[in-house]
Amino acid sequence: MAQKDDFFFEANSVEDITEADYQRAMPYVEAAQAFAQTTYQSIYIIDYHRKNFLYVSDNPLFLCGHTAEEVREMGYDFYLSYVPKEEVPMLTELNRSGFRAFYDEPVENRRQCMMSYDFHIAHGNRLLLINHKITPLAMTTNGRVWLALCTVSLSSHKEAGHIEFRQLGTLGKRIYSLTAHRWQQAEDIALRPEEKQVLILAAQGYTIQDIADRLCRGTDTVKHYRRQIFQKLDAQSITEALAYATNYGLL
Repeated sequence: MAQKDDFFFEANSVEDITEADYQRAMPYVEAAQAFAQTTYQSIYIIDYHRKNFLYVSDNPLFLCGHTAEEVREMGYDFYLSYVPKEEVPMLTELNRSGFRAFYDEPVENRRQCMMSYDFHIAHGNRLLLINHKITPLAMTTNGRVWLALCTVSLSSHKEAGHIEFRQLGTLGKRIYSLTAHRWQQAEDIALRPEEKQVLILAAQGYTIQDIADRLCRGTDTVKHYRRQIFQKLDAQSITEALAYATNYGLL
């Protein structure tokens, strides 16, 4: 049976953090709290020195019926309690593989790195598939991650996995294979300007006819753009396409 210690190993263990460091880190927490309040995003901060959560926002998506303070106190035990047992090994594997990919990057590039993946949490009497993104928030002088910022949103997929590692400002991404247990280079998805416009207008509630009028295109052309979007994003509806484009920064 998985335990909390399974999430920690040499690469993500941080020492020599003082109380003065925690005092200096308070602006990170205050900024995360302000961001959560203004965007209603579900956010939390992982503390790799204390091996727990430093902050948890009160957005209910991630809380599974608990208060934010209760989830913060639970820390990594939250995963063991609310992630399906068959998916916990995926999380522990990603913990190790993600840090390996992170430390493969030069120190000066590490703050621009982000990993994204999907897993289920028990939300009441049902399982909810969430998208989880994690990026460095505070690092030690030698480039190790001390605090990491995590955001949680509804997944645009239908199953767990979809593991990606990206570096801001670069083309392409790395995809992690759970069968081969390694990262593989992949091309990023790109939407054409017209496709982005169709998605943005659809998000604003415009019909196909409305979008055609605004873009000075025929309805058949707008339908063609939609089909292209669905094909690129492996989506079955405009709602799925919007969720994917939002989660992966395509708009």
